[in-house]
Amino acid sequence: MGDMTTSDEYTMLLFPSINHVLKAEKLLAQRDIPNKLIPVPRSISSDCGVCIRIFRKTREEALSILSLTGMEMPEMHDL
Repeated sequence: MGDMTTSDEYTMLLFPSINHVLKAEKLLAQRDIPNKLIPVPRSISSDCGVCIRIFRKTREEALSILSLTGMEMPEMHDL
């Protein structure tokens, strides 16, 4: 999954359910997109308690992968 502690340029991907989160995490990992499950900050949402954190520089590639696999596009927030 790669070390995600060396940069502060992240994007959080929020999905409507934990099932979506887990499916997206698996798809991104299979395509070698570093990602990490993190708690959703309460200031953003209280719906699903977990989101995926990716490097901002991989955002377009990650969204393309999710789109091509038919996943619902996530809500995005930059950190």
